[in-house]
Amino acid sequence: DEPYEPRGPWAGFERVRPQEHPDTGAPLDLLSQVAEGLGTTPPGFEVHPKLRTLLEKRRKSISDNQPLDWAMGELLAYGTLVLEGTPVRLSGQDSSRGTFSHRHAVVVDQNTDEEYVALAHLADYQARFEVFDSHLSEAAVLGFEYGYSLADPYSLVLWEAQFGDFVNGAQVIIDQFISSAHVKWQRMSGLVMLLPHGYEGQGPEHSSARIERFLQICAEDCMQVANCTTPAQYFHLLRRQMKRSYRAPLVVFTPKSLLRAPQATSPVEAFAHGSFQPLIGDAMAARNAGEVERLMFCSGKVYYDLIAERERRLGENAHRVAVCRVEELYPWPAARVAEMLRTFPNAERVLWAQEEPRNMGPWTFVRPRLREACAGGTLSYAGRPEAASPATGSMRIHKQEQ
Repeated sequence: DEPYEPRGPWAGFERVRPQEHPDTGAPLDLLSQVAEGLGTTPPGFEVHPKLRTLLEKRRKSISDNQPLDWAMGELLAYGTLVLEGTPVRLSGQDSSRGTFSHRHAVVVDQNTDEEYVALAHLADYQARFEVFDSHLSEAAVLGFEYGYSLADPYSLVLWEAQFGDFVNGAQVIIDQFISSAHVKWQRMSGLVMLLPHGYEGQGPEHSSARIERFLQICAEDCMQVANCTTPAQYFHLLRRQMKRSYRAPLVVFTPKSLLRAPQATSPVEAFAHGSFQPLIGDAMAARNAGEVERLMFCSGKVYYDLIAERERRLGENAHRVAVCRVEELYPWPAARVAEMLRTFPNAERVLWAQEEPRNMGPWTFVRPRLREACAGGTLSYAGRPEAASPATGSMRIHKQEQ
């Protein structure tokens, strides 16, 4: 019955979640140093010709003020953290290259097969960066990384599923340890789980990381559940994980098709300043807030589908429908949702839109929370009907559903 006091490496960490979102921007010179290192290889190192252009683009991305994609946002987060003294450890079934050939944290000499990890050679004074391609045994690998996060709260420890669906194989680790250890044994963990998620017609085993399962077990600030839509948001989210004085597991539903989508990029200044935003409003609609007739909430990739369809259908009247992104599903951003409802007081309908079937995805979690915020107003669902499988196996049917 004695109050728990963190000891050893955990001394100084808080058990109560602070409400503030700290500034997690990085100075431009630090971002430039990381970008320069990402595009540099040792003398005589023969990179695959297809990668030379990518590495050169990364090297010049900050100095040329280029829009930055998802992979660059992630690598900048890791690079700035190790330069600031925070070790980073990433494992997963295809983590060094990235399942979708986007990360390329490790490059290989085409003549000698020698490997080079740029993030491990940014400066002499930097902290350790490690990336491992682990085998297809999710329970074993996730369990090991969870233990690592307990032993070293000062390292950013991440595990990435090859597809988010594969987290099924580690369900016992999530249920027995990650979601409940802070209640059962008062053990905190800062483990990050990266789960590729999104409906692109790839079938039932390559679409859904089962958002609903994580949200179902969310209570008492046991974890953080996020579905970012921009590289800058992802950058700030990863840095926030280490800048706060407490630790809680973080589940990130990462994109697939958005990895190279031109509309899903962020300007350099978004990385130099600011913090993670749990909810992003609709700036275009807000300029004529009184004319908004419909307010839609969503999370993740479907946001880009919605705004494209809004433009196609409504044209110059697109501002009459506001689309707001819930970037952090748990802890639920109740105050910011209420602020959005006040911003558009004339909206006749409030909707939740999602890609997942009605009995999956965030809907069952957000429904009571949005209804409470609407104070008795109309709340509608827009998405696929209930289904037994998380996705169809037919591309033709997928397109019809979408």
